Amino acid sequence: MLALAGIPLGLSFRFLDPSSDACAADVGELVVAPYDDPDGLERLADGAAAVTYEFENVPVAAGERVGTIPGIRSLEEGQDRLREKELFRSLGIPTARFGSLAETGVPALVKTRRLGYDGKGQRRVDDARAPLDDGELAEELVHFDRELSIIGVRGIDGEMRFWPVGENVHRDGILRVTRAPADARQGDAERICAAVLESLGHVGVLAVELFDVGGRLLANELAPRVHNTGHWTIDGAETSQFENHVRAILGLPLGSTAATGRCVMVNLIGAIPPLRELLTLPGAHVHLYGKEPRAGRKVGHVTLVDPDEAIADRLVALAG
Repeated sequence: MLALAGIPLGLSFRFLDPSSDACAADVGELVVAPYDDPDGLERLADGAAAVTYEFENVPVAAGERVGTIPGIRSLEEGQDRLREKELFRSLGIPTARFGSLAETGVPALVKTRRLGYDGKGQRRVDDARAPLDDGELAEELVHFDRELSIIGVRGIDGEMRFWPVGENVHRDGILRVTRAPADARQGDAERICAAVLESLGHVGVLAVELFDVGGRLLANELAPRVHNTGHWTIDGAETSQFENHVRAILGLPLGSTAATGRCVMVNLIGAIPPLRELLTLPGAHVHLYGKEPRAGRKVGHVTLVDPDEAIADRLVALAG
């Protein structure tokens, strides 16, 4: 999606991925090698105007070797849940209680500090005497009203822009639906995101996942990259998160982040409904990723802009 946003700007792309069937091969040169392979990294960076990442579990040493934008501090904070929470705390951003079970109380959610996503590496604990494994973090179980996210972008010159807050629905730890703009405290969410962007000296797109608890926003996690809850911006914003990330890391002017309408984005998880049925939905923007379907895997998404609610409900039902 980064390449699809950048190709109309006259840009070309090269990708590093351990998998020879990575879908990025459809839109640029694919270097097949582990993320920490010196030869692969050298080929990736050769002649590149900028090197970036689209998920935060890239080895820090690899990022240092090729000089990624965003920088290494964003990568370090974004791949460790404890460091994320400590960053929020240092900036005065409210969070759920975290640390040991003695600090959080029970019931609590215990998460791996690293390599957790889409609900992986999480378990509920109801016994305060339960031991935590090395590399785990306990978090207070929050009874929130809804889940929100704010996505911002910061340019090389420090300019920041923010897309409207999205309201998100997860099932089994996986994002299913995002609706944007959400009826939410946009200003409060922007202040949280701006504080993180500024603190990290981040260049590019960054997302902060939030809990709305009685109108008070608690920061849950950050993602120093383009984010699934911002996929609606491809069809529903004046400039998508993907285009603005490319603009930012190349030092180009940032585009407007204004929404062009009210959007519903639905992930396709594990299977793709018949394309004919998706395309019968008025105004459906279908994005299929070219990934082999399997349980729990995001294989595409569909966005509706200013839809009739009955149409939105049909899309949700089709996606399962």
